[in-house]
Amino acid sequence: MREVTDEKLEKYFDVTGRAIAKVKIVKEGEVDFESAAEDFLDMAKRYFSDAKHFKEKGDIVTAFAALNYAHGWLDAGARLGLFDVDRDNVLFTVD
Repeated sequence: MREVTDEKLEKYFDVTGRAIAKVKIVKEGEVDFESAAEDFLDMAKRYFSDAKHFKEKGDIVTAFAALNYAHGWLDAGARLGLFDVDRDNVLFTVD
């Protein structure tokens, strides 16, 4: 696939909209930062690998989506303080 169809775009709007609606803010809890950081990095690496796979298949739209997911995991981890990114506000949204 080489273009974003209305159908594909609507699918992503639907999934993301439903996810936003489902989120509940946790007010208390314990977070194991090392475990969480490892999980976030693992997810980013998996989506990055998926992006390469989809690109090789010629599905650049899904490859692009997977790259955005990968970077989203990295960005979220940096913003939460799970990763030390040396305050790099070019690669990460840390400001």
